[in-house]
Amino acid sequence: MESTTPIREEIWSLIKETQKNIKDLSASQKKSALKAEKEMKELRTSQKETDQQIKTFSAELSASQKETGQQIQKIGGRFNQRWGALVESLVEGKLVKIFQEKGIDITQTHTRSKVEWRKSKGHVEKREFDIIVANGTEVVAVEVKTTLTPKDVDGFLKTLQDFKKYFPRYKTETVYGAVAYLASENKADFLAEEEGLFLIRATGDSASLVNKEDFKPKPFS
Repeated sequence: MESTTPIREEIWSLIKETQKNIKDLSASQKKSALKAEKEMKELRTSQKETDQQIKTFSAELSASQKETGQQIQKIGGRFNQRWGALVESLVEGKLVKIFQEKGIDITQTHTRSKVEWRKSKGHVEKREFDIIVANGTEVVAVEVKTTLTPKDVDGFLKTLQDFKKYFPRYKTETVYGAVAYLASENKADFLAEEEGLFLIRATGDSASLVNKEDFKPKPFS
């Protein structure tokens, strides 16, 4: 009968070898895990630095864009002011003729009229009217815009409602409103005409009344 001793020794040897392999594998896995953890930590640190760099860059970009926007807005504001002054000068020179054709003989012209109206509880309303023309019985307040918008029309209409509060000296006169402009957006000119305002269109080196032939101005009291 064959002895079982060599078999047992072989099995024992296999067991020991397996245990060694398992131990080596465990050590290798641990080493791999430590390496992976180190790499992950480095990656997180790198990501954190990258995020901070992105955040810093975004802040710098935002500040630069804001500054650029402010500069553009400032330039645009000056540009609009110059255009507004040009349109205002152009319109002012044509108002006498424009309104004479409508039976309103102009004898007085006032530009950039700044006024205050002291309301209750000490509150003060301040307004500036671009052009005011009058003849002793009739007054026309003219709002000048480079580009006329519906918002401009609405704001001017509200101001006209309080016109005689700003100018008590005109309390017995008939007050009309007019808008003068180079261009109109979103049918602002149609809105203005429907609300009874004279429409004065500035074109080239001239200005003219562009209301419909059957237009009747609305008096504001």
